[in-house]
Amino acid sequence: MRQRALYASLLLVTTTLVTPAALAQVAPSGGAPATAGPSTATIAPAEEATSTDQGTIAQPADPQAAGVPGQQEQEAEVSAPGVDAAAGGDIVVVGRNIPNTVRSTAQVISVLSTADIARTGEGDIAGALTRVTGLSVVGNGYVFVRGLGDRYSSALLNGSPLPSPEPLRRTVPLDIFPTTIVGSALVQKTYSVNYPGEFGGGVINLTTKAIPDENFVTFGGSLGVDTQTTGKLGNTYYGSKTDWLGYDSGERDVPDFLRNAPTGSGVIPTAQVAQLSNARTTLLQRNNDIPPNWSADLNLGLVGELGAGRIGMIATGSVSNTWRTRATTQQDTISNDGTLRNDFDTLITDNRAVVNGLLGFGYEFDENRIRWTNVYIHDTLKQGRASAATVYNNSSGNPIFQQNTNWFERQLIETQLVGEFKPIDDLSIDVRGAYANSKRNSPYERQFVYTCNTGLNVQVTEPVNGSGVSCPGVWQATNAFDRFATVVFSELNEDLYSGQADVAYKLPGDRPFTLSAGYYYSQNERSSLRLPFTYQTATGGAIPFPCNLFRPDYLLSPDVLNGCPVATTGTPADNSVQLRFDSGLNGSYAYDASLKIHAGYVQAEAEAIDGIRAIIGVRYETAKQEVTPIGALSTRLDNDYFLPAATLTWNFASDMQLRLAAAKTIARPQFRELAPQAFRDFESDRLFFGNPNLRDSKLYNLEARYEWFFDRDQRLTAAGFYKRIDNPIEQVGFYPTPDARLQTGFTYLPRATLWGGEVEVQKYIPLDFISDGMAGKRAVIIANYTYTQSKITADEQCVPSVLGITLGGCGDGFAPANLQFRDGAPLTGQSDHLVNLQLGYEDRDNDLQATLLFNYASERVTNRGPSLLSGVGFQPDIIERPGIRLDFVVRQTVDFLGTRLELKGEARNLTGTRYQESQTFDDGQRVFINRYEQGRMITLGASVTF
Repeated sequence: MRQRALYASLLLVTTTLVTPAALAQVAPSGGAPATAGPSTATIAPAEEATSTDQGTIAQPADPQAAGVPGQQEQEAEVSAPGVDAAAGGDIVVVGRNIPNTVRSTAQVISVLSTADIARTGEGDIAGALTRVTGLSVVGNGYVFVRGLGDRYSSALLNGSPLPSPEPLRRTVPLDIFPTTIVGSALVQKTYSVNYPGEFGGGVINLTTKAIPDENFVTFGGSLGVDTQTTGKLGNTYYGSKTDWLGYDSGERDVPDFLRNAPTGSGVIPTAQVAQLSNARTTLLQRNNDIPPNWSADLNLGLVGELGAGRIGMIATGSVSNTWRTRATTQQDTISNDGTLRNDFDTLITDNRAVVNGLLGFGYEFDENRIRWTNVYIHDTLKQGRASAATVYNNSSGNPIFQQNTNWFERQLIETQLVGEFKPIDDLSIDVRGAYANSKRNSPYERQFVYTCNTGLNVQVTEPVNGSGVSCPGVWQATNAFDRFATVVFSELNEDLYSGQADVAYKLPGDRPFTLSAGYYYSQNERSSLRLPFTYQTATGGAIPFPCNLFRPDYLLSPDVLNGCPVATTGTPADNSVQLRFDSGLNGSYAYDASLKIHAGYVQAEAEAIDGIRAIIGVRYETAKQEVTPIGALSTRLDNDYFLPAATLTWNFASDMQLRLAAAKTIARPQFRELAPQAFRDFESDRLFFGNPNLRDSKLYNLEARYEWFFDRDQRLTAAGFYKRIDNPIEQVGFYPTPDARLQTGFTYLPRATLWGGEVEVQKYIPLDFISDGMAGKRAVIIANYTYTQSKITADEQCVPSVLGITLGGCGDGFAPANLQFRDGAPLTGQSDHLVNLQLGYEDRDNDLQATLLFNYASERVTNRGPSLLSGVGFQPDIIERPGIRLDFVVRQTVDFLGTRLELKGEARNLTGTRYQESQTFDDGQRVFINRYEQGRMITLGASVTF
């Protein structure tokens, strides 16, 4: 009964369609141990769980091998090809004793267990994944695997797909998943046909916590400071009284007359403009004492017996509030020599509030399990932004000032029901269904523009923005950019339904031979609305003097809206303020999108001869994808594919093996990339615009991997990989007009290739050789390095033009690739070098752990260089330099008044690495698209468990 109970309490780590060869799971360290999937592998206690590039990830601990005496080995029942479930020890593959069970899966997998995540000390799973070989995080939590962007990776939650709350992407940003609700994170880098066909870099499966070992209640909290933010100058605004939680109390409600504007006259009269939120969302304020960061969480676990099985519940909830200020240099150029057109000093303050919860129920009996999991994540960013410049487009010679107030609210809800059954010893059946909904609301994205008027006998002595830009006169609202004020309302809603089932049967015989098959269905339905409005007078002009000297909330006060009462020109009727719906260069104000996928696979896994194991399968996948924008042509993609995959594993020595893998996969354009609608990304502070002419990409993948397990949980691995991509989609900077700011669009190239290698080593060093007092203590060394090269092919082939112009005899909206791209340039997002190093000290007798974490990513392209305004030729690519990051995390657990008290300290970005995104021209001239100092972050936290 003990083995059965332990087995059933393993955390499920399934793929989208589970197959025995691709399954891995680990047991977390806290009160929420893991539960196994239908096609099982071996398991380990948390202290021995590892982040590995192998298959069956965790294993029973060998205390002497780890150099930690006194630890008890935890055995668990195992059901997997070639495993004696009752033994709970080493896997035997036809006469070969494998001393470390991480070798037993055919695929290349990396896993972060709860213990691994705790060692990094990261607050969200995106940060923790940067410690995995070959992974980097770009932008707002989007994971790049071996230099391939998030479009080439997919994220699953307990094996089910997730919708994205971001308009720009179909994939979910992983920074919205706090580590408190994640039991393990699995990354599979070689393709197996039980996964969705959209696979290039890898698939990431997050496994939530499930049935606990025992009842528990845990309270926790933390307090942190950022040296560039806390107690420093920032830009804030009031908003609503519940903004601190990330929820609007009704201040930002969008009235129906705004939603109906596109289908009416497009003009909102003065009386209705006066009904909108004013001072609370318009008045940007200088705050010289930005608060510290804080978080709090509550976790509850219950377990008991029900009939012949165990039933359990885990509930978690947390709230956090963090601040970040960036004093940013933002420049751009439209020339081919780097002459600056705009040079803004921008101060951006982000206040991020996250509320999340998980409620999971599990029931296991014999070797069967049923689990119902519910996840809620609400992530809001409230932003105050101010920019000032003396060098800007069409400059009058006097300074200009722009202020923005924004509210970006994201929400993800998912409920999923999973049944894992083993009706007979050799047959496993897995069925699951899930519904997920994501939303993104961004009401009242406001902007006001002021220029410095030096013609009056008044002078502003206070520099704006903390940047030293002063007005030798007075700030005056102006139509310098055809509008003195704008406001945008945007909403996104996406539903995702998915169902899946798979069957695995182990044929009787002397050698392991397993057949598996499965079916998968998913349907995404998205609607997106973006309503941009411009403030103007009834005659289409700006607010007259002297009312145009007012601050923003006074500009929109009833007296000024009804016609400036002290105006020196015009009548009150002429000067009354209206809102005009202004799609302009913003494209379609709304679009609907859908993606329906049917897929099935068959797969066989066998050990044909001693020491050589193969897994071969094929997946058939058909998909219909549609994007229907208002006022523009629809895009319809209807494709089907046969996607084969094979992996061969050769155990040529008792502690070494070699893997070879080959597969064909695809990558579809994301909804937002196809929709001709503008969208502002709050991280890069840039507008993005879709392209309806995109098409699917096809990938051909090869990998070879050597693995040496020289001791329990200790290894050296080395791999080489190669990928060819047909029609890879790339981000491209562009200027829609000579006066416009830099925007980002999408197109595809004829081809691209990516190749490289990676090496990883994990070593534990017992410290008892120093003295007897160091018994039970060990040093931990985990290091990995990834080298990647990529090259795009830009020849005479016609590809979509980001500017929408036609060149070189191509069809409408197309132009030769070599007129838009630099042949041989690297893929966007790809770093040549990725380095991770963890140096740790662990004292298990005293429950102390300290880890120094080093991360380095070399420069990478974030955008292809913008095309010149003629459409022929292009500027240098926009390069990001992530640089070096050094973190330190220490954790100590003590007994306190009969409870378990854990104390944690974190020091992040100890090197104070600056963020830089720039272009470098032939003469050495550099244009900084974004450049700012990043703060060092110190956080202290504590949690108590009853």
